[in-house]
Amino acid sequence: MKEYFEDYVVGSTRVSSGRTITEADIVLHAGQTGDFYPHHMDAAWCATQPFKERIAHGTLILSVSVGMLAGEINEVAMSYGYDKVRFIAPVFIGDTITSHSEIVAKRDHPKRSAEGLVDEQVTVKNQKGETVIAFVHVYLVQRRSA
Repeated sequence: MKEYFEDYVVGSTRVSSGRTITEADIVLHAGQTGDFYPHHMDAAWCATQPFKERIAHGTLILSVSVGMLAGEINEVAMSYGYDKVRFIAPVFIGDTITSHSEIVAKRDHPKRSAEGLVDEQVTVKNQKGETVIAFVHVYLVQRRSA
């Protein structure tokens, strides 16, 4: 697939299919990142805290939510980064999340005339429709004329 900078339409949207977060997801992420905080790993300790159960790492949900929107490889675009990342509500073991995205802006790259930047607002919701994470995924996209 080739979707050049000129092809992106501000206001276009897409929604991923759902993905249920498992205990295995949390354990694997802890091992990969070294984040073994009790909020994620210690069920007994969590039972004494306000949320009463283990919560998924925010970085796990960020990673999974981005992957859920990566259905096709766009060979003329790449991730440039993430802005305004906010972990709004906890995700628990057994929660099912979906990623909702909207192209909200396009702009010139300040130093590269052959590419532009595309901002995709991503809102991740749980099975209750509650927003759990929101962020802007910024893409570096080749221009057709390049």
